[in-house]
Amino acid sequence: MTDQVKIRRALVSVTDKADLVGFCRGLASHGVEIVSTGGTARMLAGSGVTVRLIDDLTGFPEMMDGRVKTLHPAVHGGLLARRDSPEHMAAAEAHGIGMIDMVVVNLYPFESTVARDGVTLEEAIENIDIGGPAMLRSAAKNFDSVTVVTDPSMYAAIVAEMAENAGATRLATRKRLAVEAFRLTSAYDNAIFNWLAATEGADTFPRDVRFFLEKVQDLRYGENPHQKAAFYRFADSKPTSLARAEQLHGKELSHNNILDVDACWTAVREFEEPACVIVKHTNPCGTAIGADVVEAYDKAHASDPISAYGGVMAFNRPVPPGVAHHIGANEQFVEVIVAPEFEAGALELLTGKRNIRLLRTGGVRPVEGHYDSRSVDGGMLVQTSDAVTEDPSTFLVVSRRQPSAEEMAQLLFAWKVAKSVKSNAILLAKDFASVGVGAGQMSRVDSARIAVEKAGDRAKGAVCASDAYMPFPDSLEVCAAAGVTAVIQPGGSVRDGEAIAKADELGVAMVFTGRRHFRH
Repeated sequence: MTDQVKIRRALVSVTDKADLVGFCRGLASHGVEIVSTGGTARMLAGSGVTVRLIDDLTGFPEMMDGRVKTLHPAVHGGLLARRDSPEHMAAAEAHGIGMIDMVVVNLYPFESTVARDGVTLEEAIENIDIGGPAMLRSAAKNFDSVTVVTDPSMYAAIVAEMAENAGATRLATRKRLAVEAFRLTSAYDNAIFNWLAATEGADTFPRDVRFFLEKVQDLRYGENPHQKAAFYRFADSKPTSLARAEQLHGKELSHNNILDVDACWTAVREFEEPACVIVKHTNPCGTAIGADVVEAYDKAHASDPISAYGGVMAFNRPVPPGVAHHIGANEQFVEVIVAPEFEAGALELLTGKRNIRLLRTGGVRPVEGHYDSRSVDGGMLVQTSDAVTEDPSTFLVVSRRQPSAEEMAQLLFAWKVAKSVKSNAILLAKDFASVGVGAGQMSRVDSARIAVEKAGDRAKGAVCASDAYMPFPDSLEVCAAAGVTAVIQPGGSVRDGEAIAKADELGVAMVFTGRRHFRH
């Protein structure tokens, strides 16, 4: 392979025209002939850059509203010909094909087009670039001889390299640029495939699920210091998703921070009321709703102040200064706060804490309506997202005692919180705040014991939520002995009758939802 290749002719056809005139002037200073198309050619010529039109090179006019202009042997022969092959060069000479040493191309904005509300199928189709990807692929395949440029951010470095090498580029640079070109075209094709497939009303789980991930950042390490890690996001992730949150303050997030923040942000979005969720090791140790987020924070923190120390926190409303004042009054160390927005006064107070990270999402979107994915050895599990969407009017009161209206309201709150607790999950709630959380135990009765221990005296008059059915009366007995008055659970066990009989014996109201919410 050839190390240095002098650029004599460049084909320029771009959608993003930022910094293009200066770049082409830099090319021209090395004697490079600029060949261009349509609007790009007009813009360059209007700026005083000497341009040769593409139809002069091909001997064929642009046609069909610009759909056909560069799909021609004079273009692709000039890009693909191997300069070290006598046969290739003889064929080029015989057909009057001149070599093209550089392609400067970026693509029609398909992704931003289909991201607009109300975009039509016709608009989307007209923004599917054909000639651009074809030129990029031809140039990238022949990187031994051709330099392929896909982004204005590359211009300055390329001009500098040419200045150092008498108008030539180096092989290592050309190869690196070729890799970037193939990255771009593969991502572009993937976006088109995904969008068009969705318009066909594709199956929930189609034959192909094509994820395209873009790196957000390298992380210091993974779950443990000896593990390497990076954070990636889906290229089509929504603007208000966690992966697109803006970090306003604090040191970089760790692998474990991101896992905790995801659990926290997912949990707080279950509520329409002002809510606060505090998470430690992916489990909510404090969750509450209130008249405002300050009250919600106070109640959530009071749920388990010891576990809340060093946790992450999420709000579903903008954070006011009052939250910052109360965090300070509690002398609470917080790793991360994520919220749709931070009021100016709160931001001023919180940024005074050097180690706290602040993430702004810009909005709150529903939990449902997207996919969850998790990698396993050699593959990936994909499922629709879990959200508490059950209609309370479909719930079944199976005990003799009916829950009061207040108990039912507390049960609905507890049910939403329990969904975010690792299975086996037992959640005690009172005054629209969690007061005892038993998470992740192999036995449900052990989760019940932990929840009761955490709650202490607050268990008296509390309600209980179990994320899956109670297969034995023991969990119910533990909770009732602590003072729990009502229980909500999915039901569905072959032993439901035993649990119902025990509830009646203990005078506890029991509600079946008909749906479980495991979180593994």
